[in-house]
Amino acid sequence: MKYRALGKSGIKISEIGFGAWTLGLDWWGKKIEDDEAKKMLKRAYDLGINYFETGDIYGRGKSEKLIGEVFSGMRKEVVISTKYGYDIYGNEQIGHKELPQQFTPEFTEFALQKSLERLQTNYLDVYGLHNPKIHTIRDKKVFETLDRMVKEGVIKSYQIALGPAIGWTEEGLESMTRTNTTAVQTVYNILEQNPGNILIEEAEKHNVGILVRVPDASGILTGKVKADTKINEKDHRSVRTGDWVKQSLHKVDQLMPIAKRNGFNITELAIKFVLSHNVVSSVLPTVVSEEEVAMFCQMSDGKYLSEADKNEVTNLFNQWPPYELKTSVQTA
Repeated sequence: MKYRALGKSGIKISEIGFGAWTLGLDWWGKKIEDDEAKKMLKRAYDLGINYFETGDIYGRGKSEKLIGEVFSGMRKEVVISTKYGYDIYGNEQIGHKELPQQFTPEFTEFALQKSLERLQTNYLDVYGLHNPKIHTIRDKKVFETLDRMVKEGVIKSYQIALGPAIGWTEEGLESMTRTNTTAVQTVYNILEQNPGNILIEEAEKHNVGILVRVPDASGILTGKVKADTKINEKDHRSVRTGDWVKQSLHKVDQLMPIAKRNGFNITELAIKFVLSHNVVSSVLPTVVSEEEVAMFCQMSDGKYLSEADKNEVTNLFNQWPPYELKTSVQTA
């Protein structure tokens, strides 16, 4: 396992991180029982993963509790990041619908304390704003509260997790100017490079790390999703249409010559392409088994794409039709 700096924080994290949302939710085609979840976390640690990324909304704290239990007594050996913003305490989760958000100083303090309790720790390495919209990014009180927490030592830094869908470019760019923004998290993969390419360029200027989720393009780049795959409506990938799947598989065919001449399969090409960008601090693949954890970990070996190969991938991407990027609703 290789390690990289998490932006300007001074914290070193594993190139492959553990995105623990699947431990709290069954939104990826599989319900993971607690015993299996704990084995996955331990296996990840044994293979060199030290960065564990979660959020309080994942199973209403379930994911946080599992991480807290597994790494109890090992706090200095792991880097823990969680996120807040959705009011899980006063609202019921119905399907995949977004809950109301709160980022007031009072709610921030409350949510942080609850997360610390579940994670069995008295500080966080990274505290994240979970899918904030532009009015939140421009709210000075939000960042005054977080900056105070950094000074108090209860958090070491903070990140902005963009979403839930791909886009939110303006939020990402503006958040990078905040004093203690250590990282911006975004959807980025070899098939969906916008707005990632823009964010990567700006992150280098501000010494902000990029955390990458959905590097497998919802299963297209791991072979889990094929042309005839039927995705259950409860699965988070159900938003991907049949046409999108067919177009994506055609793009994979165009990328295969690059993979083959490097001795990679398509999954390796996908992960190594992302890691070829130095400003990327960690990749957070979606994993639902110990075997998948091991598969992704072995891809962190320092052998990534050459500039020529990266340029060829970029040229292909620029030939493909553009897609819609989500944005905030502008308010007066």
